[in-house]
Amino acid sequence: MEDQTIISETAGIPQEDGKSVQNVAAESTPTPVEPVEVLDPVAEAAAEAEALAHMDEAVPEVRKVRHYYDSIPETTHDDFDWTVDKRNVASYKEDERIKFDTLYGSTFKAISESELLRGAVVGLTKTDAIINIGFKSDGLVSLNEFRDMPDVKIGDEIEVMVVEKEDKHGHLHLSRKLARAARAWQQIVDFYKTGEVVTGTITSKTKGGLIVDVYGLETFLPGSQIDVKPVTDYDQYVGKTMDFKVVKINETIRNAVVSHKALIESDIEQQRSVIIGQLEKGQVLEGTVKNVTDFGAFIDLGGVDGLLYITDISWGRVTHPSEVVHNGQKLNVVVLDFDDEKKRISLGLKQLTPHPWDNLPAEIAEGAHVKGKVVNIEDYGAFLEIMPGVEGLVHVSEITWSSQPINAKEFFKLGEEFEAVVVTLDKDERKMSLSIKQMTEDPWDTIETKFPIESRHKGTVKNITPYGVFVELETGIGGMIHISDLSWIKRYNHPSEFVKTGDSIDVAILSIDKENRKLALGHKQLEEDPWNTFETVFPIGSIHEGSVTRKDDKGATVQLQYGLEAYSPARHLRKEDGSMVEAEETLPFMIIEFDRNDKRIMVSHSKVWEQVKNEEKEAARKEATVETEKTKKAVKNIQSKVEKPTLGDLGALAAIKDKMKKAEDDAAE
Repeated sequence: MEDQTIISETAGIPQEDGKSVQNVAAESTPTPVEPVEVLDPVAEAAAEAEALAHMDEAVPEVRKVRHYYDSIPETTHDDFDWTVDKRNVASYKEDERIKFDTLYGSTFKAISESELLRGAVVGLTKTDAIINIGFKSDGLVSLNEFRDMPDVKIGDEIEVMVVEKEDKHGHLHLSRKLARAARAWQQIVDFYKTGEVVTGTITSKTKGGLIVDVYGLETFLPGSQIDVKPVTDYDQYVGKTMDFKVVKINETIRNAVVSHKALIESDIEQQRSVIIGQLEKGQVLEGTVKNVTDFGAFIDLGGVDGLLYITDISWGRVTHPSEVVHNGQKLNVVVLDFDDEKKRISLGLKQLTPHPWDNLPAEIAEGAHVKGKVVNIEDYGAFLEIMPGVEGLVHVSEITWSSQPINAKEFFKLGEEFEAVVVTLDKDERKMSLSIKQMTEDPWDTIETKFPIESRHKGTVKNITPYGVFVELETGIGGMIHISDLSWIKRYNHPSEFVKTGDSIDVAILSIDKENRKLALGHKQLEEDPWNTFETVFPIGSIHEGSVTRKDDKGATVQLQYGLEAYSPARHLRKEDGSMVEAEETLPFMIIEFDRNDKRIMVSHSKVWEQVKNEEKEAARKEATVETEKTKKAVKNIQSKVEKPTLGDLGALAAIKDKMKKAEDDAAE
């Protein structure tokens, strides 16, 4: 039997063990081939399918080749010398084989790795799909990559990517998954550039958002881009198919961010443009409270939001918008203003009702008693709301009859209610002044009878200043005790050394200024002036023991008996040994000045020891004078007993004296 060249339907295609079908055929024992008749095309296709079925049993990964020959128009079945052995393998002559191998090779496509190609499913196994892309061999694609095509069948066209033209086993490596990913990425990039809407399926939840499958590529949907409203439950979106807009891409890592919120905002923007185009000032619209903030409320007008500012909610004062409106509430509002460019709409609610000042009740008039709530406090007074939108000012001067200044922020508290008298009323200016003090009689009208001069009373210290103490005798009546009227004998640097705010104190009325509503009060006047007595106790020149309580460079304060304080200049603080008197020392001091009118005493320690010395000198002088007189008397007694000299004796003495003088002159020369 002549050598026959055995051609398999999968000739030259490697198998799992690395051997081609030809090699497998060569290693097997030759089997006699029985000639068969040439079939027509239809019968041939049926026979081919049957042959492939038989070969699948012997060679699991069969490769189809013969259909390439069928695609060559120049060939016919008559050009072949077909014979089929038991494995249905045809043989032909050598010159024919060379001829048609050349024709077959010219039909191959030139492909490159990472290239996207269209191919047809030409066969299916339990795990793979056999794909014909027009190359010299077919490729395999795992059925795992056809999960979105559970009904894939022979003849379906798909797009694949060339991963490797020949892997380590010699196979053509194709991937439908990579092809879909590459095609999807290209589409996503195009959609990002054009802004076209894409459709995707939300597959899972992740940190901060959702994963969306867009044409087989996973993209990220941030939680903030799901809806215009905040979304807390992401699970409700998993499995949903929605439209998205590609808002961000990263070419390097092929990552994309999509947004559903952008589409909603785009629709809202279109609706906003239509609604704003139809708006007019003064137009009344129905809306729904969308969001309440500290400064107002956002109202949904059916696709466009407007702001209802807090001051436009009510004619009365509103501390927080939630006091009047709440989320989801439907209400009518009036258009106050709108800006086409900035797309802002200002709304009003109070404008739907007349201003309260235009319908002020007749009972609210000058002199009427009204009741109001404190809605605002300023340094100059407080505003009382008589009725929503109608307020009156209580000035600080109208709080109490007292002439003492009052801090409005300490006297009033927000929300407190007070009764007041309407003092002035101006409907045109919408102003009203109120008075709390005029709710009672003016106590100054009867001040002389209730608080006569020199009368004694008990009051409460309300305020302390460097120059005095303000004492309240009763509501609206008070006066000041000057610092000099606190004590007869003690001088204070500050009234706080004597009394504290809130203390009770006894006072005497010194004078009344009814016109200026002022009382002059005194505390020391409750006792008799002790200085009349002090003048006899501390006369000038008298010496008293005193203690130094304070000392500085100029002098010292000396505490005397009876609580009196005296002052000693620095020059009067020198001791007998030359040192200076120090604080806390107790020494004798001499009164050198006593001023009853100014209540001032000046003392000196130096004068004390100086006076002692002077007295000692005087005593010594007197004693010396006495001794001298005694001596003179004694001399006189002696002289009276001695004889008087004669004239001769006197002449001799004179001669001796002249002689002595002459001797002195000669010695001098």
